[in-house]
Parts: sequence; C-alpha cells; structure tokens
Amino acid sequence: MYGYIIGAAGAAALTAAGYQSMAPTGQWFGRTFAGLRRPSKQLALTYDDGPNDPHTLRLLDVLARHNVRATFFLIGRYVQQRPDIARELIKAGHVIGNHTFTHPMLTFQSGDRLRAEFDGCKRALTDAVGEYSNLFRPPFGGRRPAVLRMARQMGLEPIMWNVTAYDWKAESSEYIEHKVTSKVQGGDVILLHDGGHRAFGTDRSHTVAATDRLIARYKAKGYEFVTIPEMRKGNR
Repeated sequence: MYGYIIGAAGAAALTAAGYQSMAPTGQWFGRTFAGLRRPSKQLALTYDDGPNDPHTLRLLDVLARHNVRATFFLIGRYVQQRPDIARELIKAGHVIGNHTFTHPMLTFQSGDRLRAEFDGCKRALTDAVGEYSNLFRPPFGGRRPAVLRMARQMGLEPIMWNVTAYDWKAESSEYIEHKVTSKVQGGDVILLHDGGHRAFGTDRSHTVAATDRLIARYKAKGYEFVTIPEMRKGNR
C-alpha cells in the first residue's frame, strides 16, 4: 500500500515538474517575467521566430500605423539570412531579444549546446544591429533550472508570456483575435509569431491582420501597448 502511495506521489511530482518546464507562467525552475502581477492598462505584444520575409515587414507597417512598439524574439540563423530585417526592427524603435540560434527544445540539450545556442544568436544579432536588449525567450517555452542558470550566466533575462494567441495553427485572423481577447485582463504579455521555426518564409498573414484589429480594439478601450522593458519598469 505504502509503495503504491509513494509511486503515485512520485508520478504526480514528475507530471507537475513536466508541466512546470513548459507552462509559460510556471516559476518552479526559476524566476521569469510573464506579465504584471496586478491589473494594468498596459499590454505587451511579443513576436517569436523571425525575422521573416515578407510578414515581419508587413507587421512593421501595421505597428507603425498604430504608433505601437513591440518586442521581437529572433532566431539567429534567420538573422544571419536577413540582417536587414533585424535592422529595420531596431530602426522602427522595437526591442529585439535572443530566441536561440536554431530553436531547439532546450530542456533536452547539454550545457555545451545551450551555450552554443545562446551565443550563436547573440553573435548573429550583434553582427546585424550592434547593441540590443538582454532579453531571452526559450523556444516552445521549454526550460529547466540549468537552462535558466546558463541564460543568466550569459547575461540573458528570461521572458515568458501569459496570453497565447495560438497563431502558429490559426486558419483565420478571427481565430487569433478570439484566443487573445478571451484571456486578456490587463498587464499581459501576448505571444504571437511573425515567423516559423521550421522554415523561413512561413505564412503569418493571419497574425498581421489580427495584430491590426487587436491594437485598434484595445486602444479604443484605453489600453497602452508597450515593450517588455517598459512593462517591466511597472513591475518593480
């Protein structure tokens, strides 16, 4: 009987640990920023897996039209492919961060591979734009204590999210908009994608259209769109 109880408890602990390694707001394995801890009229749009042609550039047009700045977590190998797009992001006043060089699931990587992924993206970004933020987002949200420890040793600050748009599988912009509006409460970090980790050139037209409507909707309600560094100032 006791063996069964211990076994069940162990299985439950493993399940919980697995959940925490992927849950965007989980804090078991180390502190991360995933939005404000109190209601706020601020919202932060974040985009992963770029730079991507043409959809990052189209997104830039939408954000400029609304006078909104966002935070982009870029894949190093795509930055090497299109450093000009990374430069356009900086030129437009957006914040860029490290999303590793090849976008692996970090929970399964060795320490050497972690360092190579972080450093490879860092070098690609530095070569493309010079100075940039120290923000880092783990691919798929996957992390374990060693991942966060290595990131901080390399001067990176882990950033997660608390609203998921599910735009990587969206068949319409309305789907994305619904996923976001059903969760937003204020002080949220919203996860979107301007690219795709599997291939450069992934179609993100639905994300671009949804961004346009989301900004219009929440600005009309008195919300302010900010970058992650701006939002983090309000969390201190």
